[in-house]
Amino acid sequence: MSMKADSEGKAYDDINVTPMVDLYLVLLLIFIIMTTAGLQGLKVNLPKESAAQSLAKKKIQAITVSDDGKIFLNTVPVTLDELTQRLTQQKAQTPDMPVVIRGDSKTEYKGVMDVLNVCTQLGITEVNLATKPLKG
Repeated sequence: MSMKADSEGKAYDDINVTPMVDLYLVLLLIFIIMTTAGLQGLKVNLPKESAAQSLAKKKIQAITVSDDGKIFLNTVPVTLDELTQRLTQQKAQTPDMPVVIRGDSKTEYKGVMDVLNVCTQLGITEVNLATKPLKG
């Protein structure tokens, strides 16, 4: 901070606020990126797909089966019974609700089959399995 004198000889402070404004803009940018970059579900290592699929513009329920067999409904950990209850409530609101099952490639087959059985019991017809696109 530098002290300067005006034409009458009085001292005044000169504060440069440009670096502070730059800092606030950078923090705002980081906050915007961090809040909008999130994706429903947890990060899992997805298996490769054979063909690209497109989903309808409906509220998609993401069910994730992690590599240790834990089940998540839209990032919320649930048991099979809780999954059944929550999907029943969602299906009552949206009868043609699409579901995407995201199973880690190291997940036991039984974990994904349990989730598929729940979807079948509830009569959910739009069930998709998430995969990574093939490179090539």
